[in-house]
Amino acid sequence: MVTSTTLADDNYSSDYLDNYDSEVDSAPCELGETLRFFDRFAPAAYIVIFIHAVLGNILVLFVIRRYRQSRHSTCAFSLTDTFLLHLAISDLLLALTLPFFASQWINGWVFSVGICKVAGALFSLNIYCGILFLACISFDRYLAIVHVVQTSWRQNTCLAQLVCAMIWCCCIVLAAIDIHFRNVTVLPGYNLELCHVEYNKESSAQWQLSMQLLSMLLGFGLPLLIMLYCYIRIFHTLCHKSTRRQKRRSLRLIISLVVVFVICWAPFNILKLVDSLIILDIVSPSCTLNQVLDISILVTESMGLAHSALNPLLYGFIGVKFRHELLRMFKSALSYVWCFRMTSQVQSHGMSRRPTGSFSSVESENTSYFSVVA
Repeated sequence: MVTSTTLADDNYSSDYLDNYDSEVDSAPCELGETLRFFDRFAPAAYIVIFIHAVLGNILVLFVIRRYRQSRHSTCAFSLTDTFLLHLAISDLLLALTLPFFASQWINGWVFSVGICKVAGALFSLNIYCGILFLACISFDRYLAIVHVVQTSWRQNTCLAQLVCAMIWCCCIVLAAIDIHFRNVTVLPGYNLELCHVEYNKESSAQWQLSMQLLSMLLGFGLPLLIMLYCYIRIFHTLCHKSTRRQKRRSLRLIISLVVVFVICWAPFNILKLVDSLIILDIVSPSCTLNQVLDISILVTESMGLAHSALNPLLYGFIGVKFRHELLRMFKSALSYVWCFRMTSQVQSHGMSRRPTGSFSSVESENTSYFSVVA
């Protein structure tokens, strides 16, 4: 199999690189067609995701920064706002690793081993962090709506920062495996250098299986259960407190959040489960199965990565109050451009009248946090 050469290769098998000379179906598996698909699909998919994720998450960071500057206290930021901030940072860092792996399928890995380790670790780190921050956002909404937790407690950013620090630390420990095992090696028979995870041969199967199960648990199963429980309870509560129009809007939002998460990540995790069954010898490997699994994992992995580009739309732009803050930011930017042009025209006529507004001025209206159920 070539699954060890994909971007998230630490999560599944490297059987092919370890057993290239062994025979499956009485002959070594031919990788030419699989590699040609990788060469065509991976660079285009990674670059498209990179562009959209960087633009969307940078815009989210600008809006959050502007919102935070209008609140003159470091601990007056709600839990959801803080989790949204860290989610945007995590998705942005994840996106920044994609050009490295896109270039890998064009010219092979042309960077150093150190960059290979750092890029792989950043990828794994932010995959875990991003999904856990999504679970935290849903749990905060659950506390706010179902249990009506006191607002003053939930607006304690210092507590939220502590929770985020714990998530980052736990994910750094998991990402450290990449730093230890990831290396640059040549794909046998194809003279292609690839950055991938290379476990010790004597314990390779145990490491692969353990990491895959851990990834499926922390990176999909547990966050999905938290999101489903929280959003089902939220909708049940809203059904008893909201108008029919609010119910419909909340239902559409909740369904979109859960469905997009499942569509993006469920196929990838199902394929990892199949790969785990192959490692356990429950499913018999074959060249055809390996080829289908390799290509399918690459495609579904790209679907999962696309979630980092969709998060700004789902958790930012859908929120009514977030959209209002974004609109105010654009109005301020347009006002700055207009004032700059007026100043230039006034100065060109030798007049001393100065503009009345600036980009740094922010509204002091008391808007609440960027609730995703607003």
